[in-house]
Amino acid sequence: MKLGRETQMIRRLFLGAAMGLALAAPAIAQGLPDRPITLVSGFAPGGSTDITARLLAERMQAHMGANARVVVENRPGASGTVAAEWLRRQPADGTVLMLNEASSHGLIPAAMQGGTRYDPIADFTHIAIAANGPLILVAAPNFPARNAAEAVAKLRSGPQDDLPYASSGVGSMPHFAAEAVAVSLLLGGKFSHVPYRSGGLMVESIARGETAWGVAVLASAAAQVRDNRVRGIAITGLERFPAFPEIPTLAESGMPGFDIGNWFAVVGPPRMPEGTVAALNRAINAALADPQLRERFLIAGISPWTRPNAPADAREFFQAELTKFKGVVERTGVKMEQ
Repeated sequence: MKLGRETQMIRRLFLGAAMGLALAAPAIAQGLPDRPITLVSGFAPGGSTDITARLLAERMQAHMGANARVVVENRPGASGTVAAEWLRRQPADGTVLMLNEASSHGLIPAAMQGGTRYDPIADFTHIAIAANGPLILVAAPNFPARNAAEAVAKLRSGPQDDLPYASSGVGSMPHFAAEAVAVSLLLGGKFSHVPYRSGGLMVESIARGETAWGVAVLASAAAQVRDNRVRGIAITGLERFPAFPEIPTLAESGMPGFDIGNWFAVVGPPRMPEGTVAALNRAINAALADPQLRERFLIAGISPWTRPNAPADAREFFQAELTKFKGVVERTGVKMEQ
């Protein structure tokens, strides 16, 4: 009889959990469009934005009901600005969304001479933040420093001509982050900048010692850091990354307050219905609370968003980041031309 009671209890627990999931899906689905949702990525397949979009879409769909479908579409060009410009002219019914990143809605609007053709705040509906995409300062294997504090001291003392840095392209997030590092370290002068066509090529140049250091997207450099092909010096945000707990931040390594990183968020065309926005926000937050998604994000070098995440929070975050990047552009003096 005891075994029977335990079996019945286990069955009740499983049935209760299943019923909870069944009730949650309709609650999330209420207000969602009755057609497939396209989640646009402004970058080519295989990069950190594309990976984030596909992982998020899969888990959103799982939390939106049996008939829900979220499809990722790549519209690469000009660091996400081509997709952003396209998105703002789409129907505001929730069927077309974009997983953007800091470049298209923070850095480039702040750095572009004359601004972008869209307003990163007014021309979009801000739905939710999805994740952080940490940046990491990496150095060549023979870089003359044993830890982050020594690396900061070495970069500060130079000589600058012996310490050229690589980036994934002029105007890219790693380029601006490296310039911000240089400005924070130096009272005058500049390190030599060697731009490459991608983050992968950039990290390879550092691994071969062709350049001394650079700031890379962690998702692009994680494998080389794990294999000791490049040296992971410091995270450029304010928090260490869980998959590399031994790598400190620049803020704790002699550069107090330094905080530049990438991020990913879901936006839609302007003037989306409040009910649709609320339903999409619930689906995204349910996906982000899913242990399976969180684990896959961390393995990929992406940090799932854990702070307050209502649509109003997302809009406030966008505004704060735009202000921050305007300050970075002013400090570094790096501008972009249309």
